[in-house]
Amino acid sequence: MRKLKGIPNMICMILGVFISVFSLYTAATGVYAPFIQRGVHVGALLPMVFFLYPASKKSPKDRVTLVDMVFAVASLLPCLYVILNKDVLESRMVFVTDLTTIQLVMGSILIICFIEAMRRCVSIVMAILAVLGLIYLYAGPYLGSMLAHKGLEFQRIIESSTFLTDQGVFGSLMGTSATFIIVFCIFGAFAVESGAGQFFTDFSRAVAGHTRGSSAKIATISAGLFGTMTGSAVATVYTTGTFTIPLMKKGGFTPEFAGAVSAVASTGGQLMPPIMGAAAFLLAENLGITYGEVAIKSAIVAVLYYFSLFAMIHFKCMRENIKGEEKQDLPELKVVLKRSYLFFPIILLLVLLLTGTSTLLSGLWATAACVLVSMFDKSTRMTPKKLIKALYDGGKSSVMCMAALGGAGLIVVAVTYSGLALSFSSLVVGLSHGVKFFALLLVAIACMILGMGVPSTAAYVIASALGCRILIRLGVSPFAAHMFVFYFSIISNITPPVAVAAYAAANVSESNPMKTGVQASVLAVVAYVVPFVAAYNPALLFEGTGWMIVQSTITAFIGVYLIAGAIQGYFMGKLNPFKRVLLACAAMGFITVGTVTDIIGVVILVLFVLYQKFVEQKKRSSVSAA
Repeated sequence: MRKLKGIPNMICMILGVFISVFSLYTAATGVYAPFIQRGVHVGALLPMVFFLYPASKKSPKDRVTLVDMVFAVASLLPCLYVILNKDVLESRMVFVTDLTTIQLVMGSILIICFIEAMRRCVSIVMAILAVLGLIYLYAGPYLGSMLAHKGLEFQRIIESSTFLTDQGVFGSLMGTSATFIIVFCIFGAFAVESGAGQFFTDFSRAVAGHTRGSSAKIATISAGLFGTMTGSAVATVYTTGTFTIPLMKKGGFTPEFAGAVSAVASTGGQLMPPIMGAAAFLLAENLGITYGEVAIKSAIVAVLYYFSLFAMIHFKCMRENIKGEEKQDLPELKVVLKRSYLFFPIILLLVLLLTGTSTLLSGLWATAACVLVSMFDKSTRMTPKKLIKALYDGGKSSVMCMAALGGAGLIVVAVTYSGLALSFSSLVVGLSHGVKFFALLLVAIACMILGMGVPSTAAYVIASALGCRILIRLGVSPFAAHMFVFYFSIISNITPPVAVAAYAAANVSESNPMKTGVQASVLAVVAYVVPFVAAYNPALLFEGTGWMIVQSTITAFIGVYLIAGAIQGYFMGKLNPFKRVLLACAAMGFITVGTVTDIIGVVILVLFVLYQKFVEQKKRSSVSAA
């Protein structure tokens, strides 16, 4: 991202502050008609892409070029057109009324600008997907029998991509970006500016700094707390990792492990209620439930994710005898807790969401609370300058999501009208022979492939259009199906070969990117296993009887703890390969939901403990005899 100066910086700041104020205003007073709300949203943020993100590595990093200015102005014109011609666009008959010449021109310009915006600030992979999708949509009648479809005329492609409010760049995805997502981006910016970020780090050190591997545990807590506000794994890595990764390396961890911990903890922020990532808003929209319900239903699995990471760190430290920081070097908890009021906006947000307050109003009140709590300390007080900075930062943090969702809208249009979704479903059914496990495996692989180099939100949108329907047909509950796709879309951030969060962490830790990605995948093993478990028995998603939920939760935590020990090679002492396999078998018995498997897990664990004690006793006897 460029660091602009002078007039370009002023223009960008005006756009960022304007869209933040506009979004907060509509959150308080009510959202405008789709073409106006989304037109203003895109009209402010899309030009910012061309100001903030250079066209190539050789482009200037502190000023805009003539090409940037052309794209910025060009991207604004179609947005002004849809705002000023809202009534005309709403009254036309979809796929019946022909587009006018000006509409064809404006629609084409907007598509080109979105593709270039994706290439610059999202991913060249996603830009290529959008281009190929639109070409495929047009060329369908001319392809071979396997890929052939009826296709769409050029003007119908433009129409479905740009002038409808249920799909395309101004569709429901952009509606979510223009309402819920941007308000929570603004909230995150205000929370950071109010001093919450530093408080989270100090709180983490005060609570866990003295324990084994404290630096890694501090990194986990601070990245988790910060990540749930930013909703971006990469942004969280660069924000918290610059402090915590050197701390972990100093504490005795290898650069690869330090980078992996930062990447895994930062990625988990998108899974952790109450805020989660932008994709969670889309999940709620797709299922027709409230965001609060999504937060509640996903809570157990999210806590399991972080519990697993803590257990991995703990067992590694036990095996390698890595200790914590000296107490005199840590901030005092009672001193840190004097600033605990900085946590109030997140508590308020959680309470509002759980008590049925609308998502927009919850985000608005939480943002106002950030301003209020900042006033308690002179060093964090939100002065007019800080308020403008927070509003600008909120707008800037929304830019990438807007571009990603606009691009995802183009790809979904191609997937929908070409019949690719149905073809994919048929392919999965054919390859899996209708066996649920193999279907889940194929969808998981597809999600991770689609998520390679693509932001989690966009990856979820594309993958859910392809995979959720077939999983529901195979008996997976709707929420479990969407959560399955949601999880695998997000953990593509840490899954090689294109693990963007892991590679960002490797950049900070100066470690080997591929080794860091592999290490991150090992640390996050629960994220690959639990979605399969929930798909078969969604008790971990609060679906089922009270007893099933309690039993599944307890045994899942035991299983996660055991599998961490098996992977790190320590549980009641160092483990050889045989003991690791035995402990892993016990772990899978507990993680797999069901009374029979739990009993099997208990039996294997008892055998493991007896064997471990027998071996240790034999060692002691040998030492005594010597």
